[in-house]
Amino acid sequence: MINAKLLQLVVDASNDGIVVAEQEGDDNILIYVNKAFERLTGYSNDEILYQDCRFLQKEDRDQPGLRAIRDAVKSGEPCRHILRNYRKDGSMFWNELSITPVYNEADQLTYFIGIQKDVTEQVQAQQRVEELERELLELRKQLANRAD
Repeated sequence: MINAKLLQLVVDASNDGIVVAEQEGDDNILIYVNKAFERLTGYSNDEILYQDCRFLQKEDRDQPGLRAIRDAVKSGEPCRHILRNYRKDGSMFWNELSITPVYNEADQLTYFIGIQKDVTEQVQAQQRVEELERELLELRKQLANRAD
């Protein structure tokens, strides 16, 4: 079995943001964030511990993935979705958020582990591909109309 010190070193060495949240009423408050989460978001752990992670969405709360995340958390199921999140400086990034519930020995939901990965470059590349596909389709339509 891995000891606590080694586990702490491993989690802090991760390139992806890792958080642990505990359910408190309707909120899931952060009780731990690793260094990568601080680098990704620009927030220090002192600024965000004991808050719900919703602060990362700022006012951008009408996102399809958020409803699915809320439903998964409510039912104690794991999930993975891509969301628009915002750093402390206000800059937006695309966050692939993976949430996994953690149950204790009595099978009670006690914590959630969240892993955040900045996928901004991948999302922007996909958006560009979709834009180019639309342009290509439009050009094909124009060429077909000229041929008629």
